[in-house]
Amino acid sequence: MIEVLLRPAVLVPAVALVALAIHQLLFAGPKLPKLPIVGAKDRDWFPFYQAAWRNTLDFKSAVKEADETYRDQTVLLPLIMAPNLLLLPRAETQFVTDQPDSVLDMHTQAIDSLQIDYTCTDPSLVHNPVHHKLITTTLTNQIGNLVPDVAEETAWGFDQQWGSPGEYQEVCVYDTMRKIVGCVTNRVFVGKPKCRDPALLAEGMAYAQDVPLTATVLRMVWKPLRPAVALFLTLPIRLRTRRFEKIIVPEIEKRLADYDARQRDPENKALGPEPNDFLQWTIKQAKTIGDPYLWKPTTLAGRILLLNFAAIHTSSFSITSAILELAASKQEYIDELRAEIEGVLAEHGGEWNKRALAQMQKLDSVMRESSRLNSFVTIGLNRAVVAKGGIVTPSGVKIPQGAAVSVPSYPVFQDSGVYPDAQDFKPFRFAEQRNDESVDYVKRASKAFATTSTDFLAFGHGRNACPGRFFAANELKLMLAHLILNYDIEIGGSRPRNTWFGLNRVPPLQATIRVKKRVKV
Repeated sequence: MIEVLLRPAVLVPAVALVALAIHQLLFAGPKLPKLPIVGAKDRDWFPFYQAAWRNTLDFKSAVKEADETYRDQTVLLPLIMAPNLLLLPRAETQFVTDQPDSVLDMHTQAIDSLQIDYTCTDPSLVHNPVHHKLITTTLTNQIGNLVPDVAEETAWGFDQQWGSPGEYQEVCVYDTMRKIVGCVTNRVFVGKPKCRDPALLAEGMAYAQDVPLTATVLRMVWKPLRPAVALFLTLPIRLRTRRFEKIIVPEIEKRLADYDARQRDPENKALGPEPNDFLQWTIKQAKTIGDPYLWKPTTLAGRILLLNFAAIHTSSFSITSAILELAASKQEYIDELRAEIEGVLAEHGGEWNKRALAQMQKLDSVMRESSRLNSFVTIGLNRAVVAKGGIVTPSGVKIPQGAAVSVPSYPVFQDSGVYPDAQDFKPFRFAEQRNDESVDYVKRASKAFATTSTDFLAFGHGRNACPGRFFAANELKLMLAHLILNYDIEIGGSRPRNTWFGLNRVPPLQATIRVKKRVKV
């Protein structure tokens, strides 16, 4: 009997459950309301803690159970790394969206989820995110001006990763696409040639992998011990941050010197045209605000690193999923997309621009449909309850300050009552809806890739929806269009299944397809 208890398969779960129980009893936050516990079984001795273990190991089953079994109820959805999570019914999605930040705060939840005070070498960059305004205003407003740069970098990236005309070759979709996304995105962040620096891209991508993994471990550590544990766990993150700074700081120092020189002598033609990228915008913003901390080279480098973290992984997942869906579908879909892209480009003299991308509704539909089927977001609108008296939901549940709330996303995307034939990839599903003139124009327009709704939380919803989604949508559509115009994909087989890592779904990272570059006549 003793030998059985000491086996790793028994001992590890037991230790984890005991640790969670001690943590919850002695050190956890708010007293949660009495609600159904997702993942608990009738014969459990410690239903809350055993459910937390089951839900952490199989979150897909947990979120499906929560939505299917308790469709109209708020439930406890305990996880080892998030024991205070409550899942509200999908009918209360708009309620969550409508709450002010003083009641339900996304920022507080994100800081806790990513353990920013430990995983970010300069937490003030996140606590005081002045760059968010640049994303919602300048970046969105500059999309039209940035399209030519994005198109050029996309072509360069595909040439580097997918090669020249020839025979069919096998490529790993995610591995190649994250490198292409990295250089294209950084073309907008830091400009050329730094956007093509393989060391800068490698450090940015590795940082994006290290932060969520380290944060997950830290959230399972008792808070008083976290500072000490974090000293060791975050060492790789600190090293990557220093390496990233070493690469980008010389460019930042040059930009700062050039900016000051332009201010002294606006007619100085020797400086050349002023760059139009995020780094330059942050320098302008910092100088306008007048706080020297904001234009410190390490501060500016830290902001660029955070943008890499926020943008590259999610965009890489999105484009990978779309490519895999098309590769497992029908050649006529590719042919129809290619015809649309060629026709729209012909109308615009063969030039990529914002208006041309907006006209490619079938292309837009493919990205939205792929996101619906494969979204990284399985529960949406994650918020921390920050109101001192807590909140009372429309169904009458009182949730205390310190708890976290969310709503279903994955079950909605998979619901045929919301999306007919929800299990099927229908690439032109949303294009058909946008062209249905029997439907009100506003409703038709709401089916665009970057548009959010209570039934489409891939980018969030409401005032806290992803601020960079309009740029990301245009970037991803242009990249997919370039692929379709310039490469043949060997169609056939079933699409490899996605993988669940904790709360999130990611595409199969090792999946390959066969492609051949087309010869232009």
